[in-house]
Amino acid sequence: MSEVIFGLDTFGDVPTDDAGAPVSHARAIRQLVDEAVMADQLGVDVFTVGEHHRPEYSVSAPETVLAGMATRTSRIRLGSGVTVLSSDDPVRVFQRFATLDALSNGRAEVILGRGSFTESFPLFGYDLSDYDVLFEEKIELFARLLKEKPVSWSGTVRAPLVDADVYPKTEGGLSTWVGVGGSPQSVVRTAKYGFPLMLAIIGGQPERFVPYIDLYKQAAGQFDTTAWPVGMHSPGFIADTDEQAKEIFWPHYKVVRDRIGALRGWPAVRREEFEAETQHGSMYIGSAETVAKRIARTVSSMGVGRFDLIFSSGAQPISARLRAVELYGSKVVPMVREILADHDRQGSVVA
Repeated sequence: MSEVIFGLDTFGDVPTDDAGAPVSHARAIRQLVDEAVMADQLGVDVFTVGEHHRPEYSVSAPETVLAGMATRTSRIRLGSGVTVLSSDDPVRVFQRFATLDALSNGRAEVILGRGSFTESFPLFGYDLSDYDVLFEEKIELFARLLKEKPVSWSGTVRAPLVDADVYPKTEGGLSTWVGVGGSPQSVVRTAKYGFPLMLAIIGGQPERFVPYIDLYKQAAGQFDTTAWPVGMHSPGFIADTDEQAKEIFWPHYKVVRDRIGALRGWPAVRREEFEAETQHGSMYIGSAETVAKRIARTVSSMGVGRFDLIFSSGAQPISARLRAVELYGSKVVPMVREILADHDRQGSVVA
């Protein structure tokens, strides 16, 4: 297996302080920057920040937060996870991330997506009935903008462009992925434009997404585009022991999960379901050793080239989040690399 990329991902959940009180959005954003600095120092490959427009999340403008991180880090890649392209303007997205790329000396990346929440649509004046056409037209325009040449384009969701040149230019191109939650059509579209695929695997056995990886490769062959190594991101949390990690994570995760469930008609999540996910599903929660073994098994069985851990899900305490980042960078990632290297030498898949 070729070298695997390991990242940390967050939606900017508002954490709690040592007294258990939620911190301000401002402090939550500064905390994210501190976590990125730690990840950079510990050798994590990439740090991504998601876009949300809800009170429990602190980040509505990922590229601005990432720019702050760029000034305090030196080597880690900095990306969005995801940028909701449907309710944004492709030209402005390109300009903002090209600017981030300049500030970070070529370390910026954007992960485009349709978003798992819909608050941004009415907030920015878009009709949810146009959900599909908004993304289809805007990703087509964004793909053209990435060539960094004058663009002529017309569609139904924004004003046309005629020989429009967009600035600033990057020094080496803008790294762009597409985040997909499980739609075959989205997988095929990603291959059509030649973008790397990032799978959001947040529940159930991760191996059920292998057919999507196969579909991506097949579609890339049909479109004669590049089938890049596929990435995935999944939730998790790391503490000094398995039990400690679960007890820190579970109550805050349940609040988030039940809130989402109420919006989507799901029943309240039960502790038994949570425990099953930590054992056999797509939640990587436990001690560094436990999490490393499970990540290595998933990466090996699925053949992915990148694994991002969503290390916050709810209002976990700041001190616990910092410890989770520390353990991921200092112990989990080196252990996973060692496990994968051992099995490569033996010519076997991690069991």
